[in-house]
Amino acid sequence: MGHRLSRIYTRTGDQGSSDLGDGTRVPKDHFRLHAYGDVDELNSQVGVIAAQGVPEEFGELLADIQHDLFDLGAELVVPSHEALREAQVEALEERIDAFNAELGPLQEFILPGGGPAGAQAHAARAVCRRAERTVYALSREEDVSPVTLRYLNRLSDLLFVLARLLNRRGGAPETLWDRARKGRERD
Repeated sequence: MGHRLSRIYTRTGDQGSSDLGDGTRVPKDHFRLHAYGDVDELNSQVGVIAAQGVPEEFGELLADIQHDLFDLGAELVVPSHEALREAQVEALEERIDAFNAELGPLQEFILPGGGPAGAQAHAARAVCRRAERTVYALSREEDVSPVTLRYLNRLSDLLFVLARLLNRRGGAPETLWDRARKGRERD
């Protein structure tokens, strides 16, 4: 591969614009830059989950997700490039179903939290939802692969189920939303 980045700083963005992967120059507040910035933040959040010392099976899954997110970012930085495939969405669905089978049905809404890894998975899920909204907003203005939107939607579901499973396996109780908690005004 050689040396792709011989210098980290280029000074080309100092005036408020940035290059897309096809050489197009756009303002730094362009929808496309917001979209791949949110995906980059999501990728970082997934890395923080992995850094929590999760079991190997989850570490491998998280590494796969990080690679997928890097590919997804490449799709966003290079207009009309497609890297994700429907099989990657299906793989997320299979993991969701397998994890959910271990958890059983939900009886109430769950508040984000639990142990360190589970809480981080909840935080990553929230960032994933934001990334999905940003990419969707971009798709209303420019072409975005429908697989990209489906992937982000399934990933947020997977991160929710993963948070629950990490908490369960780590012995961290889930905090259920309490509709009738004290101090809440009632009609």
